[in-house]
Amino acid sequence: MRVVSLVPSATETLLAWDVVPAACTRFCEQPLLPHVGGTKDPDVQAIAALRPDLVVVDREENRKEDAEALAAMGVPLHVMNVTSLQAVPGELHALAGAVGVNMPPVTLPPARADRGTAVAMIWRRPWMALGADTYGASVLRHIGLAHVAAEGDDRYPEVDLADVARRKPDVVVLPSEPYPFAERHREEIAAKVPNAHVVLVDGRDLVWWGSRSGAAVQRLGSVMDGLRGARPPQ
Repeated sequence: MRVVSLVPSATETLLAWDVVPAACTRFCEQPLLPHVGGTKDPDVQAIAALRPDLVVVDREENRKEDAEALAAMGVPLHVMNVTSLQAVPGELHALAGAVGVNMPPVTLPPARADRGTAVAMIWRRPWMALGADTYGASVLRHIGLAHVAAEGDDRYPEVDLADVARRKPDVVVLPSEPYPFAERHREEIAAKVPNAHVVLVDGRDLVWWGSRSGAAVQRLGSVMDGLRGARPPQ
């Protein structure tokens, strides 16, 4: 089957299943595969020219207008919508069926409920955080961190660091993507949210779902375990 993946998480998962995509996006971190643009700006003409049997898209990762353009050219689509850790097994089962493979089981560590509260930042200038109704927030809940970024239905709200400090999170999580948070950003936030542990994590473990989900949850839980009993750096 000739598959094009426009979803980094799906690309990684397909490769784990020994399904090598005919092409993917430049954000899929697969330099040996042909690229057909980005997740938000795919080259739909180039994709159609590949004559794929299936193009994998995601409701959040990709734009509706690009999916509609591909569909209008007669390109078969498999549309995913992974908004929580709990949705992963069902969505992967559907993807496996679409590409004709037997899906390996998705095994998650037991859920925890004793690690306090957290805010996970995703952007700077403006500061933005994960909202409650996101895959990343569901991962944090699974490892025992109640997410306290902001009220409301915004999936990626803008936040003020003074407000974050007032919420007194136990942990501020800085993933390496979509914004490439680094040590200098950790120090910047630690100065403004002084009573929280501010930790850098692999962004893929927080926001990529799929074949990595079980191990990613385990790794993030281990990071949080390493904070137990430690005082936030001043």
